[in-house]
Amino acid sequence: MFVKLYAIAISVFVLIDMIWLGLVAKNFYSKHLGFLMAKEVNWPAAIIFYLLFIAGLVFFVLTPSLEKNSWSRALMTGIFFGLITYATYDLTNLATLKNWPMIVTVVDLLWGMVLSGSVSVVSFFVAKKLGL
Repeated sequence: MFVKLYAIAISVFVLIDMIWLGLVAKNFYSKHLGFLMAKEVNWPAAIIFYLLFIAGLVFFVLTPSLEKNSWSRALMTGIFFGLITYATYDLTNLATLKNWPMIVTVVDLLWGMVLSGSVSVVSFFVAKKLGL
């Protein structure tokens, strides 16, 4: 079941996050972090992040939510998972990097919560529809 949930969640996650990064927030990050941004994306690092993040989401959020048959649990634990994981990155940067913008931290924390909550709920309903 883990592999099937993983396939569902990573598909949903990539779709939603690419819309965010490629369309909605593209100029936001360039404006606030342009001085730190690489010219090219480090794809191996990005792929490893996605693979690990989705593994955590499936293990800590989706599997328990499906076992309890609770979409609201998927939503709430997904939101919390997004807050914790995105806070790890953003608050560490805020604490250790000179001139890290507070607005980036706030927006990223909110985005992490929305993204993880959305992926969790959509994946939950897709999994239920598929009989998982």
